[in-house]
Amino acid sequence: MNKDLNRKRTDYLSWDEYFMGVALLSAQRSKDPSTQVGACIVNDQKKIIGVGYNGFPKGCSDDKLPWSREGGFLDTKYPYVCHAELNAVLNSIKGSLDGCSIYVALFPCNECAKVIIQSGIREVVYLSDKYADTDPVRASKIMFKQAGVKLRRLEIKKENIVISFSQ
Repeated sequence: MNKDLNRKRTDYLSWDEYFMGVALLSAQRSKDPSTQVGACIVNDQKKIIGVGYNGFPKGCSDDKLPWSREGGFLDTKYPYVCHAELNAVLNSIKGSLDGCSIYVALFPCNECAKVIIQSGIREVVYLSDKYADTDPVRASKIMFKQAGVKLRRLEIKKENIVISFSQ
């Protein structure tokens, strides 16, 4: 840590770390007991224009719909949860997403890939690709490649970022 108060700090966050940090902080809003994912959309001027996290649609009760990962389709969270990428696009400020980047902790599924491509986002920056061997992620990669969307796994320089509400 730079202790010299006469020089600028050298341990500040990179843009990538900052935007991924916003995505990870957004994920903390998710009420999903097993998977919390956040997304942050950034334009070419390094301005955040959309954030989202995984959760149920507006007006749908977090207490009445299931959070289970197993069971009959309608008894699981899967038909109801909106993914972070979709929410970030839907929550974005008005205007075009053409040429933007989206930062996500988890590589997008095929449904989110469609939304990302259709919205005009041109780059996906992600931390984990733990579902790389699944068909939804394989389909995503096929579509991203055909659509010319750049994929970039974020190289971590900082292991963690500490946020404190006390001064």
